Amino acid sequence: MARWCYRHRLVVLVLWVGALFGLGAAGTSAGTDYSNVFSLPDTDSKQAYDLMTKAFPRSSGDTDTVVWRSSGDAGSVTDTAVRSRIEPALKEIAGMRGVGEVVGPYDAKNAAQISRDGRTAFAQITFTDQANGVPKDLVQKVVDTAQDAERDGLRVELGGQAITRIQEPPTGVSEVVGIAAAAVVLFLAFGSLFAMLLPIVVAIMGVGSGMMATMLLSHVTNVPEVAPLLGSLIGLGVGIDYALFIVTRHRRGIQRGLEPEESAVRALNTSGRAVLFAGGTVCIALAGMLVMNLRFLDGVVIATSQTVVLSVLAAITLLPALLGLLGRRVLSRKQLRKLAVAGPDPAEASGPAARWSAYVQKRPRSIAAMALVVMAVLALPVLSLRLGATDQGNNQESTTTRQAYDLLAEGFGPGFNGPLQVVVPGGADTTELVRTIRATDDVAQAAAAPPAGGITVIQVVPKTSPQSVGTDRLIDRLRDDVIPEAGVEAHVGGVTAVFKDFASVTGDRLPYFVGAIIGLGFLLLLIAFRSLVVPLTAALMNLIAAAASFGVLVAVFQWGWGTEFLGIGKEGPITAFLPVIMLSLLFGLSMDYQVFLVSRMHEEWVHTGDNARAVRVGLAETSRVINCAALIMICVFSAFVLSGDMEGAMAGIGLAAAVALDAFILRTALVPAAMHLLGRSNWWLPGWLEGRLPHLAVEPAEPPAESPAGPHKNTPYKNTPHKNTGPRKNTEHVQTAEHIQTAEPEKSGTGGATVVHGFLRTADGDPLAGASVTLVSRGGRQLDRVTSIADGSYIVSVPAPGAYILAVTARGLASRAHHVTVGSGPLVYDVELTDEGAGLVN
Repeated sequence: MARWCYRHRLVVLVLWVGALFGLGAAGTSAGTDYSNVFSLPDTDSKQAYDLMTKAFPRSSGDTDTVVWRSSGDAGSVTDTAVRSRIEPALKEIAGMRGVGEVVGPYDAKNAAQISRDGRTAFAQITFTDQANGVPKDLVQKVVDTAQDAERDGLRVELGGQAITRIQEPPTGVSEVVGIAAAAVVLFLAFGSLFAMLLPIVVAIMGVGSGMMATMLLSHVTNVPEVAPLLGSLIGLGVGIDYALFIVTRHRRGIQRGLEPEESAVRALNTSGRAVLFAGGTVCIALAGMLVMNLRFLDGVVIATSQTVVLSVLAAITLLPALLGLLGRRVLSRKQLRKLAVAGPDPAEASGPAARWSAYVQKRPRSIAAMALVVMAVLALPVLSLRLGATDQGNNQESTTTRQAYDLLAEGFGPGFNGPLQVVVPGGADTTELVRTIRATDDVAQAAAAPPAGGITVIQVVPKTSPQSVGTDRLIDRLRDDVIPEAGVEAHVGGVTAVFKDFASVTGDRLPYFVGAIIGLGFLLLLIAFRSLVVPLTAALMNLIAAAASFGVLVAVFQWGWGTEFLGIGKEGPITAFLPVIMLSLLFGLSMDYQVFLVSRMHEEWVHTGDNARAVRVGLAETSRVINCAALIMICVFSAFVLSGDMEGAMAGIGLAAAVALDAFILRTALVPAAMHLLGRSNWWLPGWLEGRLPHLAVEPAEPPAESPAGPHKNTPYKNTPHKNTGPRKNTEHVQTAEHIQTAEPEKSGTGGATVVHGFLRTADGDPLAGASVTLVSRGGRQLDRVTSIADGSYIVSVPAPGAYILAVTARGLASRAHHVTVGSGPLVYDVELTDEGAGLVN
């Protein structure tokens, strides 16, 4: 498929652009129909909600509030000077098209809308549509009209969901900022404008298609308003990262001498496979939210999963087409000049990543200890985690919704912003119950509304704020003590009670959710890497990363550390559904990094059987791209602080912290240090389990290379079956003594096949049997691999004269690769292996 997309690049590009514009046109014409369904079956608040809906059908539109407060010489809100300014404004608002009703405090039956001190009052505005359907220009007109009534000593603020819409920053600000930051990182990493643009274009196409599809799906299923935000957040992160992994592999292939088309195909056949595997794990982790059985999360799963799927699809189809358009221009001019002058790069990794990898190998215990201490300290705040809900009291102080919230709390008490409803069915007498509730601790006031349809609603205003622990305790006291002692059937509802039940249900089901996604991740890694220890290590690391990232989240949003600097409003409890969403994304992204890191280690282990070398090489070759990908995700996630949405800011900061800790501490330090300490145990798998596991290869197996003239007629290679209980001691080809003694290379002219052969010796001159000898092209392609026999002899096939790399590896001895130049005839090459490395004898 990669080759087809590369060669038919214009067709692929037209199909993608057509799909994006088609979905965009459909989504724009259909609009959105997002809905927040927080109710939970089998909860007390849900029963109260159902009874109230039956007895008091809700208005069709959203209800918002105008609050005003007089101060100084302005007198009370009932004075003529105040009324003469407020009443005309309310009358004008009531006459606006799209406003259904305005209920003010100056009617005798609404006297409760004036505070006891006479300084604060409010009016309720009911629109004809729900908040997300009210035009912004209408909302702005309402706000301007109300605030025009202000004068010295008279302050007017507005609150409500519709009012919140005009406080939101322009759509796409956080996405644009995140993309711009990612572009800077990509340009610094690649040094090429075209290479920088590739991941961004792929991510935009995937996320854009996902957002348009989410808009359409909102008409057929319940999709919460936060779902598109979370979908774009995770889509941008994985879309840019997945394209980054493939483009990096493609550029490396060209730098090592491959033609652009062959390099693109290999990049898709290697890193593309890993992207498919990683994208699948992210979707599985997201689908784990369904275990929670919360309707609110179903729409989040749909929006985020389809965006991830489209991002993966763009990476494996659109990206090779774009690579075909660019050709060698994915390299910078400097890299192209170097390639033309100095030739292909060697296959061995070098630079800071290789030096760090060697340092981890030398000091695994100290590095592991330091990493664990850092993660433990960051995880400490998670012990005080409290789930709840954010409201307009958490908005920034400069917003009118926050000001209105504070004015109501000041004039009517902190509990006025989150009243409770005690719903009594069956027409029972509620006189005694109301008296008992009023006498209950932490209750500011309680009053029963006239019955309707045999149902009575008692409005209870707590003394504490909706987010206070005291309010949670009051709800429990009413349910467990007050109502049972009154001897009547009653249910406690209201927005505050709904969110408390939501938090309780989430906390109860969270262990099952975590167990499900850890179990699925364990099985996937077990099948992919044929090891018990690798998936166990990954599961433990994921739990450590989750604890530390939630510790950062608690410190910032619950304790208020740095909230002023970040400009994210007032501290409060962590949104109840956020742990589920964050854990899904965190486990999916952590699995991505684990797959890219360990797959390279596993490949080296299978080839050499040397765990230390496998871990060192794997870390050296993948840490730079993993860290670069993590830095991009941190930029994208952190930019969502600018979204104007508290849940979006929480998810952005939490995921940015999680990715930073996972990539820079766990995958770069703790995981490789632990794997060095565990040694060969990393790759242990019981024999009885090996035969029962299906085969799932993240990296494709390289076929054994044959010379252009075909295999040697007198070369009796025999295939040895590979068992995954250990490394490949005998790899694709195992030579016999008879072959070493009698085989003669083919006589060929220029460009024909030949061989490299010789003997392997230890420093004492003893024959070295069982050593692995691998012939690799300068472009990094494995051409032949054999194992030396009892007398230490070996022979590898060479497809044509030229420069190659000969790598020799043996257990207990250090490994090293040699550059060899082969002419038209066979090359005799004896090698001596010592503790310090491989040394050339002749």
